[in-house]
Amino acid sequence: MFMRGFERFVGGHGLEMRIERFALFQSLFRPGDSEHLDVAEGRKLFDAFFAADEHDIDPAPGAAEALADLARAASVVILTNAPGPGRDARRRWLTRHGFPYPMIVSSGLKGPPVKALSARTMGAVAFVDDLLPNLESVATDAPDVRRFQMVADERLRPFAPVAPERHTVLHEWTDLGPAIAAAIAPSQGRPRR
Repeated sequence: MFMRGFERFVGGHGLEMRIERFALFQSLFRPGDSEHLDVAEGRKLFDAFFAADEHDIDPAPGAAEALADLARAASVVILTNAPGPGRDARRRWLTRHGFPYPMIVSSGLKGPPVKALSARTMGAVAFVDDLLPNLESVATDAPDVRRFQMVADERLRPFAPVAPERHTVLHEWTDLGPAIAAAIAPSQGRPRR
């Protein structure tokens, strides 16, 4: 899971992560400081983390198995906002951890690329993300896409903004995989959520 891997990475740079809100760079502190690290410094560490050839991220439990099950009847595509220098490392990480699916790199909100991908299929489409702005962007740009919010790191869940009336919220792949399968089943057509 990204946050745990990034936490280990910043720990190697003499920093600590205090999860007190759903904000990555505002969770980074020098030990003993009461003010979080400057956001620009946090962004540099983020870019350095993704540029590392073998970055230390554990996959979310059950994700590889759930996506493999879904891939038996559907196309799985990984849409990532990985920074440019980390793209090759991200591809290697995905392959090494059992995610041999096409990877599309974008930047910014995910509504426009999801809309473009959705237009290329006649079947139902599902989108999974942890960030509410990405889910809202998809709701605006591709309203027929079924949206699921999943925050893998349980420490972040109490702080994550959610809109369960607009996006299904499931945090475990054991629940999420079957929910996606049901949402994209051929008899369901192109669902609205």
